[in-house]
Amino acid sequence: MINMDRVAVVTGGTRGIGFGIVNQLFKDGFKVACLGRRPNEDVEKLIDEAKGRVEFITTDISDIEKIRESVKEVVNRFGRIDILVNNAGVAPRERNDILATTSESFDFVVGTNLKGTYFMTQAVANIMIEQEKCDFPPKIINISSMSAYTSSTNRGEYCISKAGISMVTTLFADRLAEYGILVYEIRPGIIATDMTSTVKDKYDALIEEGILPIKRWGTPEDIAGVVSLLASPKMCYSTGEIINVDGGYHIRRL
Repeated sequence: MINMDRVAVVTGGTRGIGFGIVNQLFKDGFKVACLGRRPNEDVEKLIDEAKGRVEFITTDISDIEKIRESVKEVVNRFGRIDILVNNAGVAPRERNDILATTSESFDFVVGTNLKGTYFMTQAVANIMIEQEKCDFPPKIINISSMSAYTSSTNRGEYCISKAGISMVTTLFADRLAEYGILVYEIRPGIIATDMTSTVKDKYDALIEEGILPIKRWGTPEDIAGVVSLLASPKMCYSTGEIINVDGGYHIRRL
C-alpha cells in the first residue's frame, strides 16, 4: 500500500448540502471532483482558491451514460477515486397526494434519487476495486433523508426514493466489504437549503413547538461535518451504518 493524495467525488456538489460537503472535504485535504449539471459562482470561486485541487465535472445522474462519462472524467483528471458522496437528488416538481401521483413524477424522482445513486455507486465501486490500494480504505457515503422512514403522503415518490437508498447502502456495504470498501448512510433532518426555503414558515413553527429535541434548523455544515468524520481513518471497522443528523427527530418520545 502507498500514501498518496486522496480523491473525493461529490454528486450534486454545487449548492446546499453538496457544496458544504465539497468545501469541507477540500479543507480536509482531499482533491475534490464536484459533480453537477452546471457550476455557479460559489463553485467557481472555490475552484479558483483551490488551485487545481477542486474541479467541476458535468453530469446528470438520471442518465446512466452520463454517469459513466463523468466517472471516467474524474479518473482522467485525478487518477483515482477514494471517497464517493452520493448527494445529488431532486424533489417532486409538484407535490401531489399519493392517490394522484403521476407516473412522470415518480419516474423523475426515483430515476434520479434511487436509480442514479445505485448506478453511480456501481460505477465508482468498480473503479475502487481495480485501482491501486492506499493506506486508507475507500468509502462510499450516501445522503438519504429522514424521509426514508417518515411518511409524507403528498410526496410519496420522494419518500420511496430515500427509503430505497437505505437498501442501496445495505447491499453495497455487504457486497464491497471483501474489497475493503466501506459504505455508510447519512439521514439529514430539517436542513436550511434552497430546497426547504419554500416551507420555512411551516418548519419554523414545528421546531418552535418541539418537533426536534435540538430546537434549531440543521445546516449544510452539520452534514458536512459528519461526512468529514466518515471519510477519515477514524471510521474503519464499521460499514452499513446509518447516521441520523436530524436534531434528534428520530427519537420516539412520549
